[in-house]
Amino acid sequence: MELFEQRGYEQTTVAEIAARAGLTERTFFRHFSDKREVLFAGSEVLQERFVDAVADAPESLSAIGAVALGVHAAVTLLDAERGQEFARARQRIITENAELRERELIKMAGIAAALTRTLRERGVGEPAASLSAEMGVSVFRVAFERWVSDGNDRSLDELAEETLGSLAGVVG
Repeated sequence: MELFEQRGYEQTTVAEIAARAGLTERTFFRHFSDKREVLFAGSEVLQERFVDAVADAPESLSAIGAVALGVHAAVTLLDAERGQEFARARQRIITENAELRERELIKMAGIAAALTRTLRERGVGEPAASLSAEMGVSVFRVAFERWVSDGNDRSLDELAEETLGSLAGVVG
């Protein structure tokens, strides 16, 4: 992360990343397919946490209620894993690079697709499954963007809850 911030994403090489981490390039490639994946490591865990919370939600909850539990599970993971300063640095790097922004959008689309499948498995029909999944990802994304913004000192979970409330106001 320090290298990306100091030198820029494009100028940082895998050899430099490996050397900074005390690894060989060969060892680096055992863990990551390319330098881009350094920024997206853990995406699978985030998706899994989100989906598992929806799958395990009480049957009595509506589709959006189950997705809200998924949002809270995902934000709790992010807040606990690396924290706000890491997330801010990562987001600055992603924002400055079109390829990374595209990768981020693909990650979010994958989470939405997985949530849609999970909601369908819970018996939620269309279009409710797709709409609920997409709204959950949007809430997550908006809360995250607010969390990493300069000057914010509120918790990610608090922002997620507020954003869920705003969604309810918009559709209610």
